[in-house]
Amino acid sequence: MKAFITLFLCICTFNFVQAYEFPDKGEKVYNINMPSSILKSDRNYSIYLPKGYETDTLTHYPVLYLLHGLGNTNTKGWVERGNVETIANRVIAEHRASKMIIVMPDAGTNGPGYFNREGWPYEDYFFKELIPYIEKHYRTLNDPSHRAIAGLSMGGGGTLVYALHHPEMFVAACPLSALVTFPSHNTNNSDWAKDYPEVRKWAESCMLPDNMPLHIIEQADSKQLHNFRTIRWYIDCGDDDYLYEGNLQLYLLMRTKQIPIQYRMRDGAHNWLYWQSALPDVMTFVSIAFADEKEH
Repeated sequence: MKAFITLFLCICTFNFVQAYEFPDKGEKVYNINMPSSILKSDRNYSIYLPKGYETDTLTHYPVLYLLHGLGNTNTKGWVERGNVETIANRVIAEHRASKMIIVMPDAGTNGPGYFNREGWPYEDYFFKELIPYIEKHYRTLNDPSHRAIAGLSMGGGGTLVYALHHPEMFVAACPLSALVTFPSHNTNNSDWAKDYPEVRKWAESCMLPDNMPLHIIEQADSKQLHNFRTIRWYIDCGDDDYLYEGNLQLYLLMRTKQIPIQYRMRDGAHNWLYWQSALPDVMTFVSIAFADEKEH
């Protein structure tokens, strides 16, 4: 488990850009501050605006929410190490994906995470403040059929739980190398829990039944299962990833529950090389979902 924590823990800082400072032509990533009454502080997010966003003022765009992992922020994760701007520009230019807005929120570096807990009601913030804020201040297509979510590791776990908690909000969900279950379930008597108390708090919030994807699906009634089936699921985890077992369990359970799913296990481990290679396919997958729903 020490290796698990060491892999993710990197203290990072980033520069803020004042809200409403948009690029002239798009095709870039910007870092924006927004106020949050729920979290009682300003929160930062990064946003990718596609080429032509400012010049074509009549077009509205679908949105992909892209979640970072533990030990990263929005900027140090997908923006810098994930190379999201270059990848998105290339994939869209090659017509492998539709033009879209990509929003990368900051869920904290060393422990807070995506789930509600005492003093950190982040899931409430995400759905009650962040999404409405994005849809108010940007030209987005404000309906579930043009809203998707994806993320890696801790963000993959957040992607799963958010889509399971709110299936009515998303047309597609794409967890990558997701934290489905812990490699070790013992959080009380391990060195890392003592060395990193903030991470321990995050781990404990992940293991609440309502935040455990396998438990949510296993306990779902027929109506909930029907709602889960309305989402287009795309799960990707490397064959050398230490979280592969939980992802396989999730795949088998979803198949048992007749939840349609696209599952990928490619050559690779729990690292940025793998996630950079996954992002183009994620963008293609959600673009197909956006297009199909629009045609309906």
